[in-house]
Amino acid sequence: MYSKEQASKLKTQFWTSFGQYMKPVPGTSGLPVNWINYKTGIKNIRFRMDADNTKAIVAIEITHANPEERAHYYTQFLSLKTLLENTTGFSWQWDEAAVTGHQTISSISQQLQQVNIFNQSDWPGIISFLKPRIMALDEFWELVKDGF
Repeated sequence: MYSKEQASKLKTQFWTSFGQYMKPVPGTSGLPVNWINYKTGIKNIRFRMDADNTKAIVAIEITHANPEERAHYYTQFLSLKTLLENTTGFSWQWDEAAVTGHQTISSISQQLQQVNIFNQSDWPGIISFLKPRIMALDEFWELVKDGF
């Protein structure tokens, strides 16, 4: 087991390494992108990457506090499901009402199981999972963001 401080340090090292690895990679538009803190430009819609001691995840999260607004955005994404999957080349898990801590969100995600961010030998696999998916989401978002 790791102390909170050790765990925090390892996570910071991973995300710093991932950010440095991705820094030279331009977005679909050809412009630089902060891949770690991807900005969709739409309030309450975010692309999130995370990893812990059991899995890595890439997700589109709709975080609007108003359930009707959140459902509206989710329905918009649902109408784009085929385009999302064709553009990214991946199937996604859809959850209209995912509970995260104290908040209900809508989530469209992919997970890589049985990896541990605290095990540095898992980092190449986590990076190989995250990189093509966040880049594919960028490509998809470039096509559809004006509709939001």
